[in-house]
Amino acid sequence: MKLLTAPSRSRLQPRMTQRALALGFAALLPLVAQAQNPDEALQDEARKVAMSLPPKLLAALQAEIKQSGPEGAIPVCRDLAPKMAAEAMEKTGWKIRRVSLKTRNEQRATPDAWERAALEEFERRAAAGTPAGELEKGERVGNEYRYVKALPTQKLCLQCHGPVESLSPAVRETLAKYYPNDHGTGFSEGQIRGAVSVRKPL
Repeated sequence: MKLLTAPSRSRLQPRMTQRALALGFAALLPLVAQAQNPDEALQDEARKVAMSLPPKLLAALQAEIKQSGPEGAIPVCRDLAPKMAAEAMEKTGWKIRRVSLKTRNEQRATPDAWERAALEEFERRAAAGTPAGELEKGERVGNEYRYVKALPTQKLCLQCHGPVESLSPAVRETLAKYYPNDHGTGFSEGQIRGAVSVRKPL
């Protein structure tokens, strides 16, 4: 009769070594993923900062439109948006602004070369079927991190950014007063009206 004996130490050792290696590799996976995506945290932070501005501005504009009509909201938007951006920068350390390929305020909203390239890429992707709200780009540029998030045209925006012929006489008059070189009209709902652009030194 053949006796059953326990596996020898020499036979168990390779199995234990393999298991230990597997467990060690599994423990290292999060670190490997982090090393592969060193800017993921930066992009998440940039996205939060970028998306903090539009809802606040939209709420303020809705209140102003209800009180004084869309023509009354035009100067409010002009003055309030940069004030909100300055407050966000003071709070977060990220410089924030809105840019567009069809500017209303050329001094504040004209994109630089990097922003223009991102906006043009967004236009191509939107034409291929990507919803405007999903378009974003973030990367290290020189000694800073830069991020842009596309701004879809909402129904409310059409009162001041829609086709010129659809704008009220009061809106057209106010736009001519505050923005004589306005290019920010002619949009339809869902189109890319521009983007929120944020940047921070590294």
